[in-house]
Amino acid sequence: MPAAQRLQGILDWHGVDPSLRSNAHLVVGKPEKPIRGIDRIIHCASDTSFSERNRQRVWAANVDLCRDLLDFAVRSRIPSFIQISTAYAAGRRSGPCVEEPIKNIRFTNVYEESKAAAENLLLQRCVQEGISLTILRPSIVYGDSRTGRTFRFNALYYPVKTALFLRRIFIEDILEGGGKRASGSGVFLEPDGTAVLPLRIEVNEKGGLNLIPVDFFTDAFFVLIGNSPNGGIYHIVNPLQTRIEDIIGYAQEQFKLKGIRACSPNDFKKQPRSPLELLFARYMEAYSPYFKDSRIFLTDKTNGILRHYNISCPPYDRNMFRRCMSYAVAHNWASPPL
Repeated sequence: MPAAQRLQGILDWHGVDPSLRSNAHLVVGKPEKPIRGIDRIIHCASDTSFSERNRQRVWAANVDLCRDLLDFAVRSRIPSFIQISTAYAAGRRSGPCVEEPIKNIRFTNVYEESKAAAENLLLQRCVQEGISLTILRPSIVYGDSRTGRTFRFNALYYPVKTALFLRRIFIEDILEGGGKRASGSGVFLEPDGTAVLPLRIEVNEKGGLNLIPVDFFTDAFFVLIGNSPNGGIYHIVNPLQTRIEDIIGYAQEQFKLKGIRACSPNDFKKQPRSPLELLFARYMEAYSPYFKDSRIFLTDKTNGILRHYNISCPPYDRNMFRRCMSYAVAHNWASPPL
């Protein structure tokens, strides 16, 4: 799909008034010539693939493109550069992660590694060139906290979607195929239609997911860039981790599921994974490290600004889960053709 058509699709989806659209100017390709009069670059383009097989593509999007934009900023004498990074650029570690440059060299996947590399590139060059640099590090972003609306169903949504996919396959087998496959996996239906999936998910009992709604992110974004004339590094995160056990409970309650439970690594030493658990683990290969995550993102600098504007992140509770997943189901887990 051509870039101009994609841009119009995004503006349509967000309901941007036609009278404002003339303010958006599309430049296709790498800007070579300097352009005067630009006061800042906001770099939010990113390839979010975790897969090692996509390393070259991810690096090109997250590091090489960042370098190109920085070169353009230098040529155009643009005084401010704003980078949308990720809190998970902190890399493979546990415990507190501070709002400071990254020193870690171990990462969970190529996405984390590439975002850390882009940060380090910017930190070095912006100091040399006298460019004010603001790095914003959001955690896992989901839909609008008030409506559940989103046009991407990855990250948080993917494990739930996968569990529902398996539920549908086994129910079809039970109702239409004699139930042999379901029986072999220990799956059965209760009289009220609840599907029992004997599925263990490995978690870290001290960890959880850090989840923020997109409306909190955008509110924090505008306040932070408006109050950071000299730049800085800011975590845009939830002060409360959401336990995987809670998400499992919310999902089973909403979608008539039973049998899914969180467990420790020792459980699998005592009893190896079943074929069903191996299948689920294969689907979750890219996401499973985050089920065991114990990183805590400190927000001293961020909170110092957001508190003044009464901006806070809502908890990801049962009602929030239901709101988000109801929207996903209503839209068949499909992103709009943007």
